[in-house]
Amino acid sequence: MPEPRAPIAPAPQEYGLRLTHWRQRAAAGANLERRISNWRLVVFLAALVIAWLCFGLDVIPTHTMLVPIAAFLTLVFAHARVTPARIRADRAVAFYERGVARLEDRWAGSGETGTDFVAADHPCAADLDLFGAGSLFQLLCTARTRAGQQTLAGWLQAGATPTEIRARQASIDELRARVDLREEIALLGADVGAAVHPKELAAWGSAPPVLLSPAKRIIAAVLMTAVVVAAVAWQLELVGPLPLLALLAIEAAFALPLRRQVQKIARDVELPGQDLALLSEMLARFEAERFTSPLLVRLRTELDTNGIPPSQRIQQLHRLINLLDARRNQLFAIIAPLLLWGTQLAMAIESWRSVSGPAIERWLAALGAFEALCSLSGYAYEHADDPFPEIVEKGPLFEGEDLGHPLLPVQRCVRNDLSLGPQRRVLVVSGSNMSGKSTLLRTVGTNAVLALAGAPVRATRLKLSPLVVGTSMRIQDSLQEGTSRFYAEIQRLRQLVDLTQGPAPLLFLLDEILHGTNSHDRRIGAEAIVRGLLARDAIGLVTTHDLTLTQIADNLAPRAMNVHFEDHLDDGRMTFDYRMRPGVVEKSNALALMRSVGLEV
Repeated sequence: MPEPRAPIAPAPQEYGLRLTHWRQRAAAGANLERRISNWRLVVFLAALVIAWLCFGLDVIPTHTMLVPIAAFLTLVFAHARVTPARIRADRAVAFYERGVARLEDRWAGSGETGTDFVAADHPCAADLDLFGAGSLFQLLCTARTRAGQQTLAGWLQAGATPTEIRARQASIDELRARVDLREEIALLGADVGAAVHPKELAAWGSAPPVLLSPAKRIIAAVLMTAVVVAAVAWQLELVGPLPLLALLAIEAAFALPLRRQVQKIARDVELPGQDLALLSEMLARFEAERFTSPLLVRLRTELDTNGIPPSQRIQQLHRLINLLDARRNQLFAIIAPLLLWGTQLAMAIESWRSVSGPAIERWLAALGAFEALCSLSGYAYEHADDPFPEIVEKGPLFEGEDLGHPLLPVQRCVRNDLSLGPQRRVLVVSGSNMSGKSTLLRTVGTNAVLALAGAPVRATRLKLSPLVVGTSMRIQDSLQEGTSRFYAEIQRLRQLVDLTQGPAPLLFLLDEILHGTNSHDRRIGAEAIVRGLLARDAIGLVTTHDLTLTQIADNLAPRAMNVHFEDHLDDGRMTFDYRMRPGVVEKSNALALMRSVGLEV
């Protein structure tokens, strides 16, 4: 486990200084833009007056008009230089405002939700708020490309091996203080969403070329050159129109048989080719870095080539696609067929794909992992008190001290110790409504997800072995599928049992297990399920407000133990301290809660 490095400055201080700096630059840029716009108006009005004096009254020389024209063009060029700088400053302000919002726990609802990446049948994503508004993904993700977002989402949904986790920890530790790097990445390219589709782009790159013929490329170039020469010669009256017409007929005979292939190439590259400029800039920034941690060194090596670097190759493809799209310009569309424009660009794109296409998947994977590490390093920098967990090979094991929920504001986050391992496999958590049982489950699960992804955790200390997290918490019935809540729950429990057959032990988190049936069947069924999970080397927690289920811990002792949360009624107001205590809860607050809202019970 890597030792934390001293960051350049605490995140609140550093972000505050940078936010002030960029706000000043943004304000200065906006003021300069306004002044340039005002002077452009003044120069334009002056040009009208000078034009009237030159051409209307003929009292000053005509060449005097060159002065306002030169001044106006100078201001136009100046405005073109100032505007991008002001936009960049505005984006930097937004970047650090989001950072400050995260530090102040005001981040929920801002940023990417990652819902496009979650598997529909994932065993814990919905219950642990891994994706969606106010989710773990939204808190963590600062990736600019879809490849980075997709990689981070994959890491949150599937734990890595101990070796890979340690490698990610070392990389995150190396990157955590590199605020400049994360700032530069945030300001690259246009301020748009991640449009590059990594799967589609990689699949397009690895597919066999549709039209790859060096001879045909030469023929097309020769025909285009001949047509241009014939057209110029005709305009200069060196020859008649017949040579040009003959060459156009030859061009048509050459291009028409290739038309379907050209259309397919243009169609196939349309989706994968979106927003390649940002991808090129991201690759260039990654290529410029040098690292020391083994994982970052390996990822950087994936971009090494014997010749043109990936960023320039992607830029080449971007230019080719833009040139191909020029056919759609209303003015150029008339000339493009005469130059075999579409045919030549399609063959150039295919030539590019034959050389560089197979490497796209490798480049995107390396860039995606780099962006995911940058996202986690930003989280590590902003949460300097959160340590990296200790990953052990032998398990199952989950031992945490001062565990807190990473999505809760620090001021409201109550922490608890928890230990599950070979000796004590399950905790049966009893307690009244709203006392903190479900939050405890989510605290354990979310920290396990962070740890297995390689990130710091919200705890004083956490030691765990490789685990797969499975939950049964927010189970709903389905009118469309005709399933009750109880049936939906037992289907989920079946899924968790199946997970125990995998290579890593299961960490199960069961909230109000078998809530949809009677107490007698519930106790028997719940005990059988927990007993079966323990027999399959699983560990976990089970919550209940049905005190008959606490007998499960007695029947499975010493592998199981009862713990509980308490509440207190003070002057008609229910209060909770959210502290986990040993034993079974001795009272319920259900009747008190009903009376507190005015129900006569």
